[in-house]
Amino acid sequence: MKTTITTDVTMHPFSFAPRGPLSAHLMAILIQESGSTEAGDVVGCAERALAEASDVIRDDDVQLALFLLYASHYGSLDVIDAGWEWHPMLIATRGVLERTFEAALRERVPVPAAPLPTRDEVARALFALTAPTPGPSVARFIAKKATVEQARELLMHRSVYTLREADPHSWAIPRLTGLAKAALVEIQSDEYGAGDVSRMHSRIFAQTVRGLGLDDAYGAYVDVVPAVTLASLNMMSLFGLNRRLRGAIVGHLAAFEMTSSLPSRMYADGFRRLGYGPDVTWYFDEHVEADAVHEQIAGRDLAGGLAVDSPDLLPDIMFGAAACLAVDDWVGDEMLSAWEAGHSSLRDAETATR
Repeated sequence: MKTTITTDVTMHPFSFAPRGPLSAHLMAILIQESGSTEAGDVVGCAERALAEASDVIRDDDVQLALFLLYASHYGSLDVIDAGWEWHPMLIATRGVLERTFEAALRERVPVPAAPLPTRDEVARALFALTAPTPGPSVARFIAKKATVEQARELLMHRSVYTLREADPHSWAIPRLTGLAKAALVEIQSDEYGAGDVSRMHSRIFAQTVRGLGLDDAYGAYVDVVPAVTLASLNMMSLFGLNRRLRGAIVGHLAAFEMTSSLPSRMYADGFRRLGYGPDVTWYFDEHVEADAVHEQIAGRDLAGGLAVDSPDLLPDIMFGAAACLAVDDWVGDEMLSAWEAGHSSLRDAETATR
């Protein structure tokens, strides 16, 4: 017999709390065995949450709800029964949230004009878009000024994506063909350790997390990161899980790789400055070299190859790259503003350091 949903999740098995009526409703559903309960009017609940959100990108309830719905596809949270993954009402709910989230990104992210659809022109445009800029950045702050507590906060923010590193982009593999597919597989093979599980980037990052005395269980710090940090991962999932947005996920990965090598060097230097050894800095040192190679493959063969094969996807390739930069900047700006003001960048510093 199917049970009635209650949004009282005070004893729920998640490692984080709901952030509003929608995420509470979803968590109450997802802790049940699939088929044992009805989903209720979760679509209506999502529509109400969107109507009440002044900024969907920074809305705690909306972004946690998207995170939960995407977690069902990744299998990243063991508490969610796999049978919920394709439940029609949850897919409909995801669609309602995604449409508004995507519209907000397209409205706010400035996108440069698309280049000619050749490998060299696409790579040139992406390298110009991602060229290093002077001024404050999280990487420079970590390198020069961060305290140990601020370095720990950085890892808490990063843990939401990096403990599942590469997974959002891997959704694109079966959706590409030819050179673009081969390029993506080459990049992802390195991300997953090229057959050596100990060298998987997510595993190496988990070692860094442990090295600072933090919990490497996936989701351990979801409770304390702000909505915009969840939005950064949710954007990748949005692009990766929707075939029509395969251009955007390719552009995102290209920009991601092109903006990784130099910051990784700064992060490694910052952790060394704070007294940490190779067990902690390995993750960042690995990305200095690996991403210097990946950025060339991502620009010319992945993004450029896709543009040659499917010129109609070129605007989305540029949108995905620009969105990667913009959202990362939004996350970084919130962190830096908090640190420069002398307080934590987390929602609840006491919970984060327990």
